[in-house]
Amino acid sequence: MLKKSTLLLLFMGLVIQHLPAQEVAIKTNLLYWGTTTPNISVETALGKKTTIDLQGTYNPFTFSNNKKLKHWSIQPELRLWTCEKFSGSFFGFHAHYAYYNVGGIKLPLDIFYNLRNYRYQGYAVGGGFSYGYQWYLGPHWNLEAQFGFGYTYSRFDQYDCHKCGDFIREGHKHYFGPTKIGVSIVYLIKSKK
Repeated sequence: MLKKSTLLLLFMGLVIQHLPAQEVAIKTNLLYWGTTTPNISVETALGKKTTIDLQGTYNPFTFSNNKKLKHWSIQPELRLWTCEKFSGSFFGFHAHYAYYNVGGIKLPLDIFYNLRNYRYQGYAVGGGFSYGYQWYLGPHWNLEAQFGFGYTYSRFDQYDCHKCGDFIREGHKHYFGPTKIGVSIVYLIKSKK
């Protein structure tokens, strides 16, 4: 899992180095940090009202009582801005892939309630659409809020109680619902003209 996260960070670093000389944004989602998940996004302009965003996350931590939300994910998104890029409203179309090992936790609204008593290990893939807004904070700083809805297919192995690890079954799940949520601090790198 460490090798995959290192490759993801290396890939994102290469992307940053080879971006054209135009506006680029580097972001981090504060809500993900609230779940102890380090994350980074890089967004670059494709046109006057279009950008592409690439987000990566990685959570390697196991907590007391063997609670875990271990995962890594990647989520590219094409954004269409209603006025101008990096300002105001945008609509996004995203895809996502994640590998996870989670168990012993209770999620908000008790969604996936079995996570309290079982451990799941597998992958998830899907896509969706989103709406977001960016507020100007200063010459290089913005604040972004975003919410996305879509579909996810998940394939997993289920284990008895999150600590002892006895295998129960293989399974899969189809999910329709929120697929993206964020409140992000945005740093804009503008080219000199």
